[in-house]
Amino acid sequence: MLVRESKFGKSRNVPLSDSTAEALARYASLREGFDRTPGNESYFVSLTGRRVIYESVFEVFADLRRSSGIGRQSTVTPRIHDLRHTFAVTVLLQWYRDGGDVAARLPRLSTYLGHRDPRSTYWYLSAAPQLLALAAERLEPTLPQVNS
Repeated sequence: MLVRESKFGKSRNVPLSDSTAEALARYASLREGFDRTPGNESYFVSLTGRRVIYESVFEVFADLRRSSGIGRQSTVTPRIHDLRHTFAVTVLLQWYRDGGDVAARLPRLSTYLGHRDPRSTYWYLSAAPQLLALAAERLEPTLPQVNS
């Protein structure tokens, strides 16, 4: 799927599963029934046809979280950005575990996440202890040996 002029005005191709592509197609069909605000090219719109307000997304997510019971037993309330973080960390963990060249693959993840460049994606490495440990395991054999 081509995402046009998104974050930082960039466009990018984003791979989607068939089920996600089908759900987006169903949404697009429903959306066509809304009276759209003139000049509004946003993909996601409210029932009034206006661009979805960022804050409203958080409110809807909070309502969905509460009604589903997700995080009810947690001491930390799950946030919508936690989904993004979990996705990025899961991808990076898989890349480390499968022995792939993480540095070579990182630009693809950066593009998918809408980051300007891989430097913006590297913080995920330090944000998850499991990732930091796997990165250290890879680095350790390359370091000079120190005799104690």
